[in-house]
Amino acid sequence: MCAAGSPIVSALLRQNVLLRAGGVLRSWDPISSSLSPSPCKPNYSFEARAFASDAGASAPAATAQISHPKTVSDFQKLHEATKKKFQSKKLPSDVHPDAVFACNELDLSEVQVYGFDYDYTLACYKPILEDLLYNLAREMLVKRFRYPEDILQLEYEPNFAVRGLHYDVEKGLLVKLDSFLQLQLGSVYRGRTKVEADEVLKLYHNRLLPIAYVEGPNNSYRHNTNSKMVQLADLFSVPEMCLLCNVIEYFERNRIDYNPEIVFHDTRTAMGSCHPIMHGKVMRNTEKYIERNPKLVKFFEKLQQAGKNLFLVTNSPYSFVNCGMSFLVGANWRDFFDVVIVQARKPKFFTDESRPIRLFDERTQSHLWDRVFKLEKGKIYYEGSVRQLQELKGWRGHSVLYFGDHPYSDLADVTLKHSWRTGAIISELAHEIKTLNRKDFKMSANWLQMLTQLIEDTQDDDSEAAQICLKEWMEERDQLRNKTKNVFNEQFGSVFRTYHNPTYFSRRLFRFADIYTSDITNLLKFSTTHTFYPRRGVMPHEYASHFI
Repeated sequence: MCAAGSPIVSALLRQNVLLRAGGVLRSWDPISSSLSPSPCKPNYSFEARAFASDAGASAPAATAQISHPKTVSDFQKLHEATKKKFQSKKLPSDVHPDAVFACNELDLSEVQVYGFDYDYTLACYKPILEDLLYNLAREMLVKRFRYPEDILQLEYEPNFAVRGLHYDVEKGLLVKLDSFLQLQLGSVYRGRTKVEADEVLKLYHNRLLPIAYVEGPNNSYRHNTNSKMVQLADLFSVPEMCLLCNVIEYFERNRIDYNPEIVFHDTRTAMGSCHPIMHGKVMRNTEKYIERNPKLVKFFEKLQQAGKNLFLVTNSPYSFVNCGMSFLVGANWRDFFDVVIVQARKPKFFTDESRPIRLFDERTQSHLWDRVFKLEKGKIYYEGSVRQLQELKGWRGHSVLYFGDHPYSDLADVTLKHSWRTGAIISELAHEIKTLNRKDFKMSANWLQMLTQLIEDTQDDDSEAAQICLKEWMEERDQLRNKTKNVFNEQFGSVFRTYHNPTYFSRRLFRFADIYTSDITNLLKFSTTHTFYPRRGVMPHEYASHFI
């Protein structure tokens, strides 16, 4: 059967990147690709076919001379000729670290109302906050849940996990899934110990997991209590994953019997319970924990001058938000917002119908029982629902653009049920783009693409010489795949990719976010009438690309 080009789902990943440089708007294309039809039978002269459209380029003579290889030496020469062609290719341009990426066309001239989450959207935290959360939760496990005191010696490792992983509550494994619900072998951990591929396949019987196992019987985008997997999708979950795996590793090494589901729920409860303590520590030393963002005031002023309405909906309490926003914007930060709602309890704020909006009394630091008939600027509101927000303010549909960091609790419901436009703030993009721009990564990723195509073109040749070389090439490909994975994170690789497919996290991000970027103030580069266009991605049945 003919292979359908590259296995990479290009249409998902080749998002549009727009930049303004020197006052001139241009399209930033981080992907330099050469296109060719996908072969339906072995074709060893693929080099000439693949790059025939390159300006002034032609396949090396060596390739033409071995269009029908027969011996091991012939196949080795074909490999060498392919590598020489790869080395002659210009590497793709760098991706701009402040770029805004479009998953769906978004016309800002249609947007009248801008909404924001607070944590990791307007307020970005320094890495030391993760240490604080880890230490507080670790202490609570020992003091409240009576875990062994030796656990207090288990230190936080910030580079262990990445956002978007799944925890199997039944098997006690931390795993990485792709957009097709396939396990990424080599990224399955029991505690801090990697579980080898043979054991993983023995446990799951397959690399491809049933959707009901991952998402529950209702196949919901939100965690179902009947599913075996829990996705850890926000940045607060990174220290949670490390603590969970450290505790399990301690039990495993000391041969202490444990129930992985109980350990998970204890860890999650401990992490959630320590948030009020964390709030107090951050408020007492705000500069220690929150990154300053001098562009934030300019961003709000730009929106306000353009006549836009602004609102804030956050799960955090008012005292915590007020302290952080005063630090970031100034004591008059509320002047920028038409509506401020705290302790909203998202995602219930977006799903429940009967939770009344309550007025928060700053003087008494309590919630009033008065019925709220209108939402007024300068006042603070508590809980409520998006239905009431829309009814009282008349903000509906595509005229609203809401920004958050969590694909589910912030973005999913407002886009699926209320037709709001959405933007995701993904701070990990800064690290991901820095890695993508490294020359060694570009070289490895591009050679991986061409080597994979060489393997695909040769795999149906059942001669002994071809099979000997194919085995060597597959080993080289495996090494390249691990190299391009480990450069992001040694255990789990990129937040956005498995070896070649988008991750489960990416799939949800691209579905629920119209645009995404690393920092909210990256939008300062664009006018309030700008249109973000998604790049036309190459689908597998259209063309095959040899370059990322």
